[in-house]
Amino acid sequence: MARCLIIGCGCRGRALASGLLERGHTVRGTSRNASTRAEIESAGAEAVAGDPDRISTLVPALDHVSVACVLLGTATGSDEELTALHGTRLEMLVERMLDTTVRGILYEASGSVAAALLQAGAERVRAACERSLIPNVMLDSAPSDHALWLRDALAGVEQLLNA
Repeated sequence: MARCLIIGCGCRGRALASGLLERGHTVRGTSRNASTRAEIESAGAEAVAGDPDRISTLVPALDHVSVACVLLGTATGSDEELTALHGTRLEMLVERMLDTTVRGILYEASGSVAAALLQAGAERVRAACERSLIPNVMLDSAPSDHALWLRDALAGVEQLLNA
């Protein structure tokens, strides 16, 4: 089985972690909040302190990961912070992933973040993955439809693992 990393392992991320664990995968989830990390651990995943606004905090979590799930479609912050998160910081994160064992990236391309930012983020992920011949999946399901979102996220990870 594979090791999956969930960047932004909030409530939907923990649901995805549980589904992946049930399928026999090893899961690592990142959060910048200690209380959320405790919830990640209680769900059975390995919790890692990591902040997508500080890419260097995420790099150690990439060790021995096959699939990275970037779940930032409902991130909060100022327009400037969200623009950077789905722009330059995302680009830097994906470039760092390309020099690791990551062999597939799932990007949450739907959520409460402005659609234009998510679309631009999706294009950044696609372009970087195409240059490096790494499979990618855009998770377009609405996060508000939890059952559909989880089904599609699990299917996306499996698609990447089988690519």
